Amino acid sequence: MNQSWYFNVLPPDEYNRQLVANVHPSDWKNPAPQSMYNLVVIGAGTAGLISAIGAAGLGGKVALIERHLMGGDCLNVGCIPSKCLIRSSRAATQMQHADRFGLQACEVTADDFPGVMQRLRRLRAGISEHDSAKRYMEMGVDVFLGEAAFAGKDKVVVDNKELRFKKAVIATGARPVHPPLNGLDDIGYHTNETVFSLIERPKHLLVIGGGPIGCELAQAFRRLGSKVTIIELSRFLPREDPEASALLASVFEWEGIEVYLNSTVKHVSLEGGRKKVFFEKDGVVTSVIGDEILIGAGRAPNVEGLNLSKADVEYDARKGVKVNDFMQTTNPNIYAAGDVCMAWKFTHAADAAARIVIQNALFKGRKKLSDLNMPWCTYTDPEIAHVGLYENDAKEQNIPINTFKVEMAQIDRAIADSEEQGFIKVHVRKGSDRILGATIVSAHAGEMISQISLAMNENVGLGKLAKVIHPYPTQAEAVKRVAEAYTRTRLTPFVSKLFKLWMKWQRR
Repeated sequence: MNQSWYFNVLPPDEYNRQLVANVHPSDWKNPAPQSMYNLVVIGAGTAGLISAIGAAGLGGKVALIERHLMGGDCLNVGCIPSKCLIRSSRAATQMQHADRFGLQACEVTADDFPGVMQRLRRLRAGISEHDSAKRYMEMGVDVFLGEAAFAGKDKVVVDNKELRFKKAVIATGARPVHPPLNGLDDIGYHTNETVFSLIERPKHLLVIGGGPIGCELAQAFRRLGSKVTIIELSRFLPREDPEASALLASVFEWEGIEVYLNSTVKHVSLEGGRKKVFFEKDGVVTSVIGDEILIGAGRAPNVEGLNLSKADVEYDARKGVKVNDFMQTTNPNIYAAGDVCMAWKFTHAADAAARIVIQNALFKGRKKLSDLNMPWCTYTDPEIAHVGLYENDAKEQNIPINTFKVEMAQIDRAIADSEEQGFIKVHVRKGSDRILGATIVSAHAGEMISQISLAMNENVGLGKLAKVIHPYPTQAEAVKRVAEAYTRTRLTPFVSKLFKLWMKWQRR
């Protein structure tokens, strides 16, 4: 078995050795294939792991194939390492601004960075046990490490072994892409797949792209002491509420991040051993020099090498595997889930889609992806979380809405925490309290958005959320406050007049 993948997990310390021993052990021996599998899963990221363990737990014969590291992006180069880094960076900014809490402030230094990254690797290695090849074998899944390719409509070949299946799931995920810039491959750059291998803090990090990955990591590195420059084609987080994007831009500028929005990167070069990025803004080409470049400019589905045409599975190199609302490909016995086929490229979306696949593929279910209310969160500080429709969506769909908004600066706990930046904004269908969408910008928006998601899933109106008692003081009280803003609109001038007459009569 080709072991060249191992050397991509850098640095080769005890924690990365532990990681690799769990998610792609060098001495792994693939099992003898069953004569027929209920389900063959290609890809051991979130969608693949959930599909495999769910089907095996229901008594199915399941094969799981992974060519690289089990756990996929989330464990190895995505959610887990990024949130470890972000947590350290939040601690750093609390140290730097401890005077806000009546304490003596202190600065982080370049000498702190190796310890931050070692913590990241240590925690990732520990978590990797949950996604380990050994654990999945012990839970009844046949784990095959190697390259998979379809050999027909009901066959997959891996490690020169043929696996026949009744149903299959393609869950091969996606990979970062970079813009076609002259000189980029020559001078070198980082993506989320390599940036967590750094052991020395970059003096000046140049970030190309202001999406979730670019924004999260730019702020984290700035708080850990790097000088940071972001160059973005439009505005930060262009899919998000414009007010949320504007607030984040102001926070970044206050934190000392150099920001160039509405700017187009033209080319890159080396100058004196450092990396120079040329970009155009307002018709003027200028440049900035740094030590490392981080690309956060989108992702492409992993569809190459699978022989999908041999399985009668249609796909597009940019959009990925073609699926219907039931997660079924053009081969009715083959399904897909996760980043390889979905616009929602989130771990929790892949998890939810895999559960749909299990029901539809194995039990002839008719569960639909479009029925899901999908929340998401960008883990900047403040966080930006959203679920449902944006105001622009409602306008485009000719849906009349009313919007209710509360500033976090009005919430006592946010004031006590010195976390007043942000707001909660909820959209309801005009004339009712039916929640159509919400955006929360706050230090804990990712935790708070689930209240709104639950209400939408269970058709609980915004008015009923006003009746929910929240412990005081909490930042989640903002949800109750915005619900109360809705209930106050029901107190029309006529009803208000009746109440006043009633109270006057009661005093007699």
